[in-house]
Amino acid sequence: MSSALRTALRSALTTAIRSRDRVAASALRSGLAALDNAGAVPTTEDVPLDGDSPIAGAAVGLGATEAARRELTATDEHALVRAEVSERREAAAEVEAAGRPDRAADLHHEADVLESVLVEAGGA
Repeated sequence: MSSALRTALRSALTTAIRSRDRVAASALRSGLAALDNAGAVPTTEDVPLDGDSPIAGAAVGLGATEAARRELTATDEHALVRAEVSERREAAAEVEAAGRPDRAADLHHEADVLESVLVEAGGA
């Protein structure tokens, strides 16, 4: 299911790619990946293993290793992207202090792009 924030991130990604803004595209891909990763859950069930399988320790049965994804609320999604913005701002300050203003500018741009999508999606 696609939320308003995911839709806004994908739309902004398309625009960034078309305008060849590699820094913005990277930030938007990272934001989408953060949402996808947060929805992944590790399997906690014991999966039956087949000792006679040609692949040692292979799971038995169709879908035996599949798990339902965790559904994120809009609040969860906005919090994740806000965390991405915060991480970039902190990293920019550290990189700038280390004497890399060019990389710090990229990180500030990434944070600005993600923040603008948050505002557009109503999560500022």
